[in-house]
Amino acid sequence: MSTLILLLITGVGLGALYFLVASGLSLIYGLMGVLNFAHGAFLTLGAFVSWEMSRRIGEGTWLTFIITLVIGAAVGGVFAALTEFALIRPLYNRHIEQVLVTVGLSLAAVAIFEGVWGTDPQYTKGPEWFTRTTDVLGAQVPNDRFVTIIVAALVLLGVVLFLKKTRYGMIIRAGVENRSMVTALGIDVRKAFTLVFTIGGAAAGIGGVLASHYFGYVSPALGGSLLIFAFIVTVIGGLGSLSGAAIASVVVGVLQQITNFYWGVGDFVVIVLLAVVLLTKPTGLMGKTA
Repeated sequence: MSTLILLLITGVGLGALYFLVASGLSLIYGLMGVLNFAHGAFLTLGAFVSWEMSRRIGEGTWLTFIITLVIGAAVGGVFAALTEFALIRPLYNRHIEQVLVTVGLSLAAVAIFEGVWGTDPQYTKGPEWFTRTTDVLGAQVPNDRFVTIIVAALVLLGVVLFLKKTRYGMIIRAGVENRSMVTALGIDVRKAFTLVFTIGGAAAGIGGVLASHYFGYVSPALGGSLLIFAFIVTVIGGLGSLSGAAIASVVVGVLQQITNFYWGVGDFVVIVLLAVVLLTKPTGLMGKTA
């Protein structure tokens, strides 16, 4: 029983990482119809810059960890905004070119990261509390998993409040529902596009910092490996659905942890789940029919 509890909680923690990446992907596609294959680069850059800063200001303290979260969000958000402004904006409604550009940016970013920081993993050090465990019904759960879950929940809450309580949030929601109508009303959706990219990049940057502590290292391939499952989560949850991404993230993370532990086929089972969802409900769990 304790093993199952451990797998459940760590699975939710893994799902929290997937959500931080998938939330941006889902919002970006929902409003803009853009499949951003460079999204993992936002995560990796946020993780690397935060790791560099933590080395300079002193690793292993709560203050440093909080500062790196802020830095990761800022770096990811700025990089995402620049990407939207310089590369995506000139290519709206040109989906093939968007895919080629974002894939190219992703590959170029990995090469740059390898040139700057090398190909070997760079190991991270968080607060000492992260290295301890907490007893949950007999299961010794690593404390950093709780932090990942809490931060992801706060990001979800913050994004939901932003979408429901602010003017730009309402524009984004309306754009997801009917982009043509929003444009016809004379609203400049380009600012909303940039803002959505920035929010998605910030969430990915936070995810990069948390992933570096979850796995214990940061490497040029970190963002790419998480991006694959974030795309799966986005499709399963329903493109454009934030709540769908949250639910699918937990399902995929838990399923992957349990099946990997007992049978070692976690990735395969996730692919099977994706195929089943696409065959039975192509719009995803909470996606809407066009």
